[in-house]
Amino acid sequence: MGKLVLAAKITHVPSMYLSELPGKNFGCRQAAIDGHKEISRRCRELGVDTIIVFDTHWLVNSAYHINCADHFKGIYTSNELPHFIRDMEYEYDGNSVLGQMIGEEARKLGVRAQAHEIPSLTLEYATLVPMRYMNSDRHFKVISISAFCTSHSFEDSRKLGEAVLTAIEKYDGTVAVLASGSLSHRFIDDQKAEDGMNSYTREFDEQMDKRVVKLWREGRFGEFCKMLPEYADYCYGEGHMHDTVMLLGMLGWDKYAEKVEVLTDLFASSGTGQINAVFPLPSYITDKQAANA
Repeated sequence: MGKLVLAAKITHVPSMYLSELPGKNFGCRQAAIDGHKEISRRCRELGVDTIIVFDTHWLVNSAYHINCADHFKGIYTSNELPHFIRDMEYEYDGNSVLGQMIGEEARKLGVRAQAHEIPSLTLEYATLVPMRYMNSDRHFKVISISAFCTSHSFEDSRKLGEAVLTAIEKYDGTVAVLASGSLSHRFIDDQKAEDGMNSYTREFDEQMDKRVVKLWREGRFGEFCKMLPEYADYCYGEGHMHDTVMLLGMLGWDKYAEKVEVLTDLFASSGTGQINAVFPLPSYITDKQAANA
């Protein structure tokens, strides 16, 4: 039987790539990059063979979609921010077996999910950026799941998270799951973009993000889940925060009560709130997996 061994909420800000390049922004996102590298180190130590990414840059208007081709290769330039990410080469292996299992388990729960093995279906940068820092040597297989959901309910995203866990437990392997998206996500006004690289757009967003991180650190997910719909609305959550809903659906939703470990402290990027944080697995997951081993 398979095992889920790591779950995390991560940043994918394109300024991480910009941070590598010579110039005034060199090194500006080193803490975020270091957080990704630490997650990679832990995954290797835990024997992970596949990383699943809930990708808030994969916009879908109908159904949930799973990109689980056997191989991904290309050169990526962001159509949103081509001055941040340009000509970024990538190559990773996929996991069609686990991807198809996730789709099957989601459909059993009434979720309109489809798993795809389409060579021309490319990866988005909420998957590509973290994989750049976690998986440059192709150590892990990669599955990307759409999490910018424009017409989808939180209830279905919760069920998708549940389906991911069920599929992992039926899979013969070891898996990590990453919710790749921001906290608040109101981009800074364009005329202020140069000076606002490391600032919030609104004080309200910053204070809300700080409150959310405090709840996470204290394991107060009953309260967080109650506020999540309004938080996603009022603070412009990236992809309406469906990645976070999927992550918590997988971990037990409002019964999840573990204290989150922050690897990269909350930081502002072009008006948005960002973090790298590991969500410890609860005993009701680890005990079940141990019993089924």
